[in-house]
Amino acid sequence: MAITPDDKDWTWVLERPCPECGFDARDVAIEEIPSLLRRLSGAWQEVLLRADIRRRPFPDRWSPLEYACHVRDLFRIFDQRLQLMVAGDGARFENWDQDATAVEENYELQDPAVVSQELGEAAESLAARFARVTAPQWEHRGFRSNGSEFTVSTFALYLAHDPIHHLWDVRDR
Repeated sequence: MAITPDDKDWTWVLERPCPECGFDARDVAIEEIPSLLRRLSGAWQEVLLRADIRRRPFPDRWSPLEYACHVRDLFRIFDQRLQLMVAGDGARFENWDQDATAVEENYELQDPAVVSQELGEAAESLAARFARVTAPQWEHRGFRSNGSEFTVSTFALYLAHDPIHHLWDVRDR
């Protein structure tokens, strides 16, 4: 249901605009990542106030609540991964099965007010961690178990696409 942040072929998101949401990583400066994450947190908290928060637009698409839970967990996972990458070049981490997490964590049953608070906290933690990245650390590499390689810079830009794309997914139709 979600775009797949653990796909092996992810580099397209750095090279051209997303054909659906229009996100273009070439327009994002790395220094803007902390403020972008904070703005995205606010946008997602607004989504969590919607009356249709639990309604799936199609049977094979998540509801706004499920997408918000995914974004919260994405921020948490990326915060952990960023911590590993900043601590040392060559960090390794497992792929994340986001669809399994959605089922295991019962995204569709979660309380939107709690999700809003948790999403805000996760976004702030991740934004603060990105704000502390030093110039040499932006080139530290991380590897997923599927072989995908990131630098902290490409990791940041790749991350930025996901919550923006999901805002497009939950736009008013």
